[in-house]
This record gives sequence, C-alpha cells and structure tokens, in this order.
Amino acid sequence: MQDRPYPSLAEATKIWARIGLLSFGGPAGQIAMMHRILVEEQKWLGEQRFLHALNYCMLLPGPEAQQLAVYIGWLMHRTAGGIIAGVLFVIPGIVAIMALSWIYAIWGNVGLVEGLFFGLKAAVLAIVIQAVIRIGSRALKNGAMLAIAAGAFIAIFGFAVPFPIIILAAGLIGFLGAYARASAFQPKVNHGKIGETQIADVDTLLGEESPAHTHVDLGWALRISLVILALWLTPVALLLALLGPDDVFSQIAGFFSVMAVVTFGGAYAVLAYVAQEAVQNFGWLAPGEMLDGLGMAETTPGPLIMVTQFVGFMGAFRAPGTLPPLLAGTLGGLLTTWVTFAPCFLWIFLGAPFIERLRDNKILTAALSAITAAVVGVILNLAVWFGLHVVFSEVVEFSAFGLHIDVPVLASIDWLSALLILAAMVAIFRFKLGPVTVLAGCAAAGIVFSLAGLVA
Repeated sequence: MQDRPYPSLAEATKIWARIGLLSFGGPAGQIAMMHRILVEEQKWLGEQRFLHALNYCMLLPGPEAQQLAVYIGWLMHRTAGGIIAGVLFVIPGIVAIMALSWIYAIWGNVGLVEGLFFGLKAAVLAIVIQAVIRIGSRALKNGAMLAIAAGAFIAIFGFAVPFPIIILAAGLIGFLGAYARASAFQPKVNHGKIGETQIADVDTLLGEESPAHTHVDLGWALRISLVILALWLTPVALLLALLGPDDVFSQIAGFFSVMAVVTFGGAYAVLAYVAQEAVQNFGWLAPGEMLDGLGMAETTPGPLIMVTQFVGFMGAFRAPGTLPPLLAGTLGGLLTTWVTFAPCFLWIFLGAPFIERLRDNKILTAALSAITAAVVGVILNLAVWFGLHVVFSEVVEFSAFGLHIDVPVLASIDWLSALLILAAMVAIFRFKLGPVTVLAGCAAAGIVFSLAGLVA
C-alpha cells in the first residue's frame, strides 16, 4: 500500500482528462496508455487488478477501452468517478468527429478534401486487413474456431444474415460446446502483461483488498441500472412516439441502441454491422464514406466506435425534414453518441460488483470465445466489401440459390487506389509502421494526387 495521499475526485478528474486527450491509436494503444498512466505512473492499482478489470470489459459489447476507464473510475471514486472517467474519455472524440463531419458535409466535394479522404480510404482498408489478421491470430486457435469464423463470413457476405443472428448463433455454439466439454471450447482468457513495468497490487493505492463500495449491493445495482436505462431509452421511446418509426431520428435511436447491445468484438465488428445496415438498408451514406468516417476516428482521440457519430450525422444531414441540414446532422450525431455510450455505463455499474462470479464462468467464457471467432469472419467480410467498392468503381450483384454477392467489374478497377492500398499494406506489414503514420502518409499522398489532377 502506498503511503502517499489518496487522490481526490478533482485530482482524478485531471488524470482522466489527460487520458481522454491522449487516447489515440485504437483499443490496444489506449489500454497500453491507461496502463502506463494509472499503473506505472500513478500506481492507483496493480497489474492483476488492472487485468482483472480488462478481462471483464473484454466480455462486454461496446468499446472495451472506454469501459475500462469507467470501471477504474468507479473502483477509485464510486459512481461519480466512473461517470467522470467515461465521459472525459469520449469528449475529445465527440468534438473532433463533429468538427470533421461539418467539414465533410460542407467541403467534402472540394478537390483537396476529396484527395485527403481518397488517401485515408486506402490506409483504413489496410488497417482493417491488419485487424483481421491480428484478431484471427488470437481467436482462431483450433479447427472449431476456424469453422465458426468461416461460417460467419459466408453467412454475412453471401447470404446477408444480420449481424445479431450471427452473434447469437456463435454464442449458442460456444455454450453447447462448453456444456459438452469439447476440448475446442475450453478457452482461457489471458491478456498476459500490458506494459514494460509490472506493479504488484500490494504496492498501489488500492492495495490488495477491494474497497467497501465494490462489494455486491443488489439494491444499489438495481437503482443505478434503472436510472441509466431511463436516460438511455427514454429519448428513444419519445422519438418513436412523436415522430414515428420511419423518421430518421427514430431510426438512428433504435438502430444504434440495438447496436450497443449486440456489438461484441470491438470497433471493426461494429463497423461491419453498421456498414451492412446504414449503407445497404437505410441508405444513409455510401460505402466509401464509411471508410472516410473510420479514417476520421482513426486519426482523432477517443474510441474507434466514434465513427458511428459520423454515420448518424450524415444520415440526419441527408434527411433533415424541416430542420436546417447541419443542425439536423449535429443532432443526429449527438443522438448516435448518446445511445451508443450510455449502455457502457450500465454494463459496468450493474456488472462490475459481480465480476468475481463472472470471470470464472467457463461456459460464458466459451460462448464469448466463439463470438470472437465469428467476429473475425465478420471483419473479413468488412475488408472484402470495402475493398470491392474502393478498388472498383462498378460492381454487379450475382444471385443464385439464395446467395447474393457483389462481383467486381474488372474493367472498372481504380489502379491508383489499388497501388496506394498496396503501399499502405507494405508500410504496415513490412515496415511495421503505426496506424497514425500510415494514415498521415496516405492522406498526404491523396492530396498530392488531387493537386496533380489524378483524383476525380
């Protein structure tokens, strides 16, 4: 136990604000950054307690890095600490994505801006391919997991099976496999170590004992859950009642509320689901624009799931009703962010006190491991789908025996885009450059191509 004073809520707020401003680089980078600040520098908690919290957050739908911040904030300073940590983690991203959405809506067709996003598309596609390989190397440890991933890819790419159904089916397979004690479904959740310096729990401010407020209190858990549920779902119900189910704001509220519940597997899995629904079903934006949005999220602080704010912005911007388009877009983006992140606080405040019971549940862990395997197939679908629409300007649908797939028109290939994607992949896989460096390089290349008149 450290001898120095326990930080006040005001002091902790400054730390969480710093973390929010530095939260670049996707979940892996954000988790490593939190470990460096909270474990190695501040010594609020130790390695085992940090991993314990991370393991729980990895089991949840939504952004694990933001939920980890909520968890540690709650661990340190009760409910207020969790709320402050979670809110400050996303505010910089909210501001940045909103500003970029305005720029995109107003000047998106200007040559230099088009060139910028032309380059970003190539970088983001390469980063998504890297995510498939990275997640697959961790999740696909045996033939059963490979089969689940392959089945998920075929289901979503060839038959347009909705993402929630794929997740439920994978979870059921994992549950039954674990219940039958099949060796392929006996996973072990283990993140190893996060940082270079390992701090023992006993040498931290929290020490080895759990604070009194972390003990299970069913009454508190139910009260806080009801409050968060009301804050989350009341706007959704009001929009449906006042505007009807076909209004764009009702669609945004309902769709992203469902997304917040079923999106296991991180931001790239979320994007696959959003791409399927927002592009193909709702028609809020085009496939290339989804990559533009992910490029924004990759280059700004905050969780990558902040890309959904751009989607909500563009959906409302293009169907503003009686509102000015930019005002409608702003409200649509903020509504998206609200229904996306409000449930994150619910999962932590309701579940964290019961974490000891959850972390050793082998059947639950097996079900979630199968879901992670399915997510690999879903993200592969995302990479293929985006690749078809970025590299080729024309695709045609092939249909037979219930199968519906997009087939590229080979003569419509965009060689400049293909070469830039190849260069981005070489930078990532051969030279091990980080995502921000690759994004910056491709964006610069896109601007140069625009100035040279090569980008239409």
